Amino acid sequence: MSAGTLAAIVVGQAPRHDVEALLQAAVGPSARIRLVGCMDGLSRAEMEAEPPADEADTLFTRLPDGTGATLSKRAVTGRAQMLIDRFADEGVRATLMCCTGAFPGLRPRGVVVFPSAVLSGLANGLLPAGRLGLLVPLPAQVRGLAGKWVRPGLEVSAEPLLPLAGAAEAEAAADRLARRRPDLVVMDCISYTPAQRDAVRRRLDCPVLLAISTTAAVLREMFA
Repeated sequence: MSAGTLAAIVVGQAPRHDVEALLQAAVGPSARIRLVGCMDGLSRAEMEAEPPADEADTLFTRLPDGTGATLSKRAVTGRAQMLIDRFADEGVRATLMCCTGAFPGLRPRGVVVFPSAVLSGLANGLLPAGRLGLLVPLPAQVRGLAGKWVRPGLEVSAEPLLPLAGAAEAEAAADRLARRRPDLVVMDCISYTPAQRDAVRRRLDCPVLLAISTTAAVLREMFA
């Protein structure tokens, strides 16, 4: 595999044509996207055989058939490490972990891009103090994911929005956040789409950061 390759790891399964198209547009036609899933080759029953142990162990992903799945972060981390090691051995230019979750157990080799670090760094720069709004996939994740963003001077509020939801549901979630008058909103899941971001922006008078496109902007600079 050439040094002009971006390896992208989704926590569920490939293909993810929506993610791949956005990444390809970001890095340009001269770079190759190699997208794989941590759960590739497994049936749905096998994927769900190890359910999340608790809220902190919960990840949501969109599967290739358009349905959603809830996975154990512990199980995903072990399989992601094998993929990161393989891509490092193959000499890819960079590896992208396509998830906004934090993976403290992963050992990066080479250049590994974590959207969670991209989003938090940008949010910290844009909003050193004020009111941060979050959209997270599942109601059970609201408390835990809001907690990871807490820092002095920042008031954090979160609302659930399933990444499979349509425009009306996205607008309703944005309306709930609007009551807290956020200064910035982060859509904290890589499976949220540009269409959902546009629906949220229609209801809010503040900047909205979409995980996949924000991360793609960083990759665009890396591959320019």
